[in-house]
Amino acid sequence: MTRIRMTTPLVEMDGDEMTRILWHQIRDILLVPFVDLETEYFDLGLAHRDETDDQVTVDAARRTLELGVAVKCATITPNAQRVEEYGLKKMWKSPNGTIRAILDGTVFRTPIVLPSVTPFVPTWKKPITIARHAYGDVYRDAELRVDGPARVELLVTRPDGTETRTTVHDFDDSGVVLGMHNLDGSIRSFARSCFRYALETRQDLWFATKDTISKVYDHRFKDLFEEIYRDEFRDRFRESGIEYFYTLIDDVVARIVRSEGGVLWACKNYDGDVMSDMVASAFGSLAMMTSVLVSPDGCHEYEAAHGTVTRHYYRHLKGEKTSTNPMATLFAWSGALRKRGELDGLAPLVRFAGLLEDSALRTIEDDGVMTGDIAPLSGRERKTVVDTEGFLRAIAARVAASLEKES
Repeated sequence: MTRIRMTTPLVEMDGDEMTRILWHQIRDILLVPFVDLETEYFDLGLAHRDETDDQVTVDAARRTLELGVAVKCATITPNAQRVEEYGLKKMWKSPNGTIRAILDGTVFRTPIVLPSVTPFVPTWKKPITIARHAYGDVYRDAELRVDGPARVELLVTRPDGTETRTTVHDFDDSGVVLGMHNLDGSIRSFARSCFRYALETRQDLWFATKDTISKVYDHRFKDLFEEIYRDEFRDRFRESGIEYFYTLIDDVVARIVRSEGGVLWACKNYDGDVMSDMVASAFGSLAMMTSVLVSPDGCHEYEAAHGTVTRHYYRHLKGEKTSTNPMATLFAWSGALRKRGELDGLAPLVRFAGLLEDSALRTIEDDGVMTGDIAPLSGRERKTVVDTEGFLRAIAARVAASLEKES
């Protein structure tokens, strides 16, 4: 079988723990046999990030801006326990946060829906897409430990030397302080990405912040969304028969649970992080969620929306077989290959990406072959639970049969 050719490489960012194992299994079993894979490899495993003082993460993001398409494995954001476990120099920042700060843009996350899996929220009939702002907030914060009595202030110093300051808090005792920022330009890019995506998918757009409490920071998001909607998108939304709706974040949470789904829910950075996990879990599994970061100039970075599956990794280290669900990582690869094919005009690569996804879904739905997390959720009468490698090989058999039939 002739392998599908690529003309431009994509950026490949390797990761950590069990997802790193999945990464190479997907590569070896589902990609390399069928595609003449062209990638520029960056090892974002925690040990290598520590060795390079996290420069490898910056290099990978900058190369993504140049090549236009990237695919990323899940990575560890270290806490104090991880610093000790891995013998790190420091608690490095979130690699996702670093990449998103360089690429800017918006993360779109949508559940991978299986007909045989009923969502835990009975009213949900259609997928809910989370649009997550990908810059700033706690992911680019500055924080300090306050050791004792002190006044903490915000100070703005302009180029001409003039200053504006405000008191954050007068500490009587020890505590902590956090500083966050965002940029009007990034917020505007976020808003435009959301409005465009809503038009492309013909979905109502819901956006929410907590502007009643955060009367400057969150209110700025609200104002810029309203300004861009009014000046650039209102007429197009009306012509398409879709709605832009703003309310408070707690109100949207209540509304979304009562809805039938099928909406685009725009969230600030941290809200999107949390709510996308909720949506994925309620539709069935964290491992069944696509995620793509789209930058303002059209760069695309695909990744799994979940973590590194630490519990399974420790079992793997003991030599035990695991039935880890690779679907989100598989769809990250297929999404990146599809986009690379679209940008380069490679129809066979685009078709292969679709075939890979369809084969994965049909392996579960038609053959009843699935990983351990899906089996308790599936309404199929006959199910075969296999380990990760067995699941990937079942998908590969379907892909090979389809390609042979086409030839």
